[in-house]
Amino acid sequence: MKKPFNLSHHTARLLMAEPFFAALSRRIDKTATTAIPTAAVRVNRDRAQFEMLYNPEFMDQLEDGHLFGVLMHEFYHIIFEHVTKRLPADGLRQIDNIAMDLAINGLPEMCGKLPSEKHPGPNISGEPMRACIPGEGMFAEYPSGQTYEWYLSKLEKDQKDQKGKGANGQDGDPFEGRDSFDSHDQFGGEADSTVNEIAKERLKEAIKKAAEEADKASNWGSVSQGVRKEIKERLQSRVDWKKLLRYFVRTSQRADKTSTPRRLNRRFPKIHPGKRVRRQAKIAISVDQSGSVDDGMLATFFTELNKLAEIAEFVVIPFDTRVAEDKVYTWKKGKTRKWERVLHGGTCFNAPTKWVNERNFDGHIVLTDMCAPKPVPSKCQRMWMTTSYYARNPYFQTNEFVVAIETKT
Repeated sequence: MKKPFNLSHHTARLLMAEPFFAALSRRIDKTATTAIPTAAVRVNRDRAQFEMLYNPEFMDQLEDGHLFGVLMHEFYHIIFEHVTKRLPADGLRQIDNIAMDLAINGLPEMCGKLPSEKHPGPNISGEPMRACIPGEGMFAEYPSGQTYEWYLSKLEKDQKDQKGKGANGQDGDPFEGRDSFDSHDQFGGEADSTVNEIAKERLKEAIKKAAEEADKASNWGSVSQGVRKEIKERLQSRVDWKKLLRYFVRTSQRADKTSTPRRLNRRFPKIHPGKRVRRQAKIAISVDQSGSVDDGMLATFFTELNKLAEIAEFVVIPFDTRVAEDKVYTWKKGKTRKWERVLHGGTCFNAPTKWVNERNFDGHIVLTDMCAPKPVPSKCQRMWMTTSYYARNPYFQTNEFVVAIETKT
């Protein structure tokens, strides 16, 4: 009996000579589904991170070289921000799909790695799979190495010039019958701008680590010099950490349900009381008061907390090597406060983590310079906030989200 297709097994084998793609692949979730015919990438709005979807039956039909090409193709969609930032405001059209694929498939490293006119792949909906490749078939006059926007402009011009000249000389779209081999329907989706931003920042960190691994090995595999340069340039942009904080608060909210006779129970009206749902976020904010955390960092953080207090209530926990329990307070919703320093000692992250773990919080934000050993695990989702310098040079490594902020001068 044939074993089910295991993408992880094939990915590890195919990317042995590709340090950059191998490192990036380890940091991108992959989900098997028969809901799409081939493969796709998207922002998973529940986890606010990028995800690759694939049809195992389709992937199992591909030869190794083409399977490798499909993986690279999907990774490039998210690297080049086709899934989020570069989406047309009025939605994707067939011509957008083609332009995006031409931008990827025309890269030097993609040469020969996808099914083509001369070497088609498995049948999809009764037609052999053929990728849109510059220099081949109806794109024979299209040069390689151009951007999505360049190809889109060229396609629109050709579509206008050849209006009424279909692929077979009949009236219709000259590109009728051609589209992306993979699914772009998942691009954008219903994820809001903040979710997209969080996902992009997480991806940026994954790409950064993959680039560092490739640089350390002095081996980027098949990634061309031009793409390496573009990748490193894309790593320079920053996340809006204020939006991220609000996103963290929103996703940490839990539902508190209480019985009330004033709302009818829909299943058993006038028999059982209804449920009144009151959503609240029980968030702990641990403020590192050690001597190495400067006043500018504290002032910036408290400025944003005043804004966050407009939408939620927090428990503020000052700490250094211990939690200053007599200084812990609840920051009421709608109230404003001035920043303050109450401790000046060393740093121990176990102290606030254990304090929070014992009190049933939904989320834990730690403002710190991260200059202490890695703490014990958190029972709720935890996020770290620090300066750009310490984000680049942390004392310990963590898979939890680390946000770099700019301090006031």
